[in-house]
Amino acid sequence: MHPFSATLAAATLGLAACGATAQTPIGGPMPNAPTAAGITLDAGLQSWIAAFSRRAEAAGIRRETLVSAFRGVHYDATVIGRDRRQNEFDQPIWDYLDTAVSATRIKTGQTELAERKRLFDALEARYGVEREILAAVWGMETNFGRQRGGAPIIPALATLAFDGRRGDFFEAELLAALKIIDAGEVDAAHLVGSWAGAMGHTQFIPTSYLAYAQDFTGDGKRDIWGDNPADALASTAAYLARAGWVKGQPWGVEVVLPEGFPYAATGKNARRAHADWLAMGVRLPGGGLPPDHGIASVLLPAGARGPAYLIYANFFAIAAYNTADAYVIGTGHLADRMTGGGAFTTGWPRGTRLLNLAERVELQTRLTAAGFDTKGADGKVGPNTTAAISAFQRARGMLADGYPTEDLLKLLR
Repeated sequence: MHPFSATLAAATLGLAACGATAQTPIGGPMPNAPTAAGITLDAGLQSWIAAFSRRAEAAGIRRETLVSAFRGVHYDATVIGRDRRQNEFDQPIWDYLDTAVSATRIKTGQTELAERKRLFDALEARYGVEREILAAVWGMETNFGRQRGGAPIIPALATLAFDGRRGDFFEAELLAALKIIDAGEVDAAHLVGSWAGAMGHTQFIPTSYLAYAQDFTGDGKRDIWGDNPADALASTAAYLARAGWVKGQPWGVEVVLPEGFPYAATGKNARRAHADWLAMGVRLPGGGLPPDHGIASVLLPAGARGPAYLIYANFFAIAAYNTADAYVIGTGHLADRMTGGGAFTTGWPRGTRLLNLAERVELQTRLTAAGFDTKGADGKVGPNTTAAISAFQRARGMLADGYPTEDLLKLLR
């Protein structure tokens, strides 16, 4: 979900209640035959843990919880590598959707909806979020609970917080994870999930767990980790409801744009009334009028050569779960397909070469230098970069779809 970033100092916690003495360290020695680099990084992590633990204790975490949670924690280089690469941002959207909305996943979701009908009836009645979107999130996150992840959360979050690229974010998640343990919701050994700290059937990060997790079964535990998905699905429903989910409204609908359409009017933040889009010639793929679901934007996830969508408030509710357009479209489309909807009509520009990270950073840098500010150069093409590209394209008399291409970069060079 949201998916993001020396001298060895042993901390002393001194608590007889948990079997610790005044010399009980937080963390522990490195495993066998580490490299020099590994020793340096782990020493830095242990020093960071000692300082963080003092802050965590000041925030109300019990010392015995800290001793237990950090026992044996070491620097994990694998999570750093994974943090640098995330499929929703690095893959072409068409490749991502091929997997996310595969025939197998659609069929599995339909089976789960049928077999757990009573559960989904109850969830929909209580939270006002349609069953198919809950099942779609479940399918996207863990293949309907089949791939929940078994990575210990505390070492992963400690490594990511120490790394510093998104240090504040991961430190907040680590503190939240310790609060979950401290409250007795689960012990450190069973606090497991993905490499980035997401947990359970629908991959809640720890802060989201504290804010939204539900005890739907009524057993006194908000158990998102166990085999029964009820609490996790209820937690997701509560999350989406709080994010502004509108029952009965789609996430989006595929549309076609007429020749001469003003592409500068597109973009997630360019919202217009339904009547305005109709007046501009927006139509369904078969030529009919799109149904009126209120204020909408036109999204072109692959530029003017790919599909176009009218997107509504529910698009942004899903985006609160994961901001990547590919994820939102995949989740919404999977929900539609599980309930009998058809495949997208317009093909993707599969022959297009996407810009790599270095090229995207260069594009942002050159746009800003040319007077079209992207508000930073991080290689992620969000609304600011899209707007800058569109403005540059308009200034050059080009079709202003805001899409980053190799030709655009060559022009800027």
